[in-house]
Amino acid sequence: MWFVSNAQVHLIAIKSALISVFDKTGLEPLIHVLDQQGVKLYSTGGTLQFIRKMGLQVTSVDELTGFPEVFGGRVKTLHPKVFGGILYRRELEEDRQVATEMGIPSIDLVVVDLYPFEATVKAGGSHEEIIEKIDIGGISLLRAAAKNFSHTAVISSKEQYQIVAAWLSDQKGQLNDEQRAYLSSMAFAVTSHYDTAIFNYLNQKAGISSFKQSYILGNELRYGENPHQNASYFGNLSEVFEQLNGKELSYNNLVDVDAGLSLTHDVPGISCAIIKHTNACGMAKGASVLEAYQKALQADPVSAFGGVISISSKIDLACAEALHQLFFEILIAPEYSDDALALLKEKKNRILLQLKQFSPSAKTFKSLLNGVLVQDQDQKVETLEDLKAVTKCKPSEKEAESLLFAALLAKHAKSNTIVLAKDGQLLASGVGQTSRVDALKQAISKAKSFNMDLNGAAMASDAFFPFPDCVEIAHEAGIHLVIQPGGSIKDQESIDYCDSHQMCMVMTGFRHFRH
Repeated sequence: MWFVSNAQVHLIAIKSALISVFDKTGLEPLIHVLDQQGVKLYSTGGTLQFIRKMGLQVTSVDELTGFPEVFGGRVKTLHPKVFGGILYRRELEEDRQVATEMGIPSIDLVVVDLYPFEATVKAGGSHEEIIEKIDIGGISLLRAAAKNFSHTAVISSKEQYQIVAAWLSDQKGQLNDEQRAYLSSMAFAVTSHYDTAIFNYLNQKAGISSFKQSYILGNELRYGENPHQNASYFGNLSEVFEQLNGKELSYNNLVDVDAGLSLTHDVPGISCAIIKHTNACGMAKGASVLEAYQKALQADPVSAFGGVISISSKIDLACAEALHQLFFEILIAPEYSDDALALLKEKKNRILLQLKQFSPSAKTFKSLLNGVLVQDQDQKVETLEDLKAVTKCKPSEKEAESLLFAALLAKHAKSNTIVLAKDGQLLASGVGQTSRVDALKQAISKAKSFNMDLNGAAMASDAFFPFPDCVEIAHEAGIHLVIQPGGSIKDQESIDYCDSHQMCMVMTGFRHFRH
């Protein structure tokens, strides 16, 4: 480590503390510990009044600096007596002499939480309200204390109150080097995250080409895609779902949960997606959750084994009884009936998640080479208005629905992909193939192996057909509905084949590669 080893750790006494927080939640026990240890307290504004209401002695920063808060509280602590007390180097005689001459007291602990900038943005605050929540004094105090952690400790969030209070109680009002270094690192994590949030808000208009993303804390996962890889998740999963049962979620679990939610999010009504390695091996709409699940399972009951299932509506007992017969890793749904949940919980390792809210992120990013690729999320879902009939045969309204459903599934599958669907049900798919022809052959073979009737099925391709071979193979399999983006210099050859074999083809103009 870059700081001293445990063998050399020494303690410093916390004799004075500056406390100025926006959110007072959980603050009182920490203040009581500081008071019990005889720590001199300094404070400002609402925190000052909070401490006084506790009946404790506290000195206002105004009194320390001889300068009042001004500009509606925008300037409170930005003063040499405050920052000098935090930053001066106790081991240097010249610093100690200046502090004595200038009447600058030592400040050994800084407790600050920042104005809720992100929460104000998320709540839809006005631009003026959001700008007012850009903290200046607070973030400066955190940085100063974090820099001088050899002599000054810093608490940068309410989540740290309890542990620091425990340290102070156990160590008679003292903190060691390792503890202060940890708190310093956490403070810089807070300040860098805060600055990133401000930049990303302002950059919506400025449009500066700079990649900045920050998540304040991460959860260490069991491992990554494979057991020899370390992995963490950065974000607040409790905002997305509540885990009701089962073991700890893994890296691959989270990837598949995201794939399942993304798919059912795009499908209106009651739907069920069965995901394996981010691809849907089953997907269907139904009049009930049971029907949707049963139709989804028909497409590939073999691959469904050990899969991740996303269902868009409440799980009732009838559906739970059907699900209970299958070994699956995860089920996520917005609600469960009591009897359904009790049944599904009988398998203790089965992961059951209750969805709270889900919305695909606006951007996606991926690390590669020596940098990061960033792009807009593919949020396009084709509608009837996007369908351009290019053949003599025009699809009926019902056929158009099958075409749109197949196209939506193709959007969510790994390229190259071909999807076969009919009446709101995935019949089969070929995914992740280097050849579009191979993807189609894989889909047809799978459909036949599970006795799925392809007559009247719709075929969707994530990208254009470079040659007419795919429509030829599809026709031979009994498929007469085709949807694709178009754009090949040989589009006409595919159109001509369809015309000569009474096939309906529509083009959308939207490609959906997914790598």
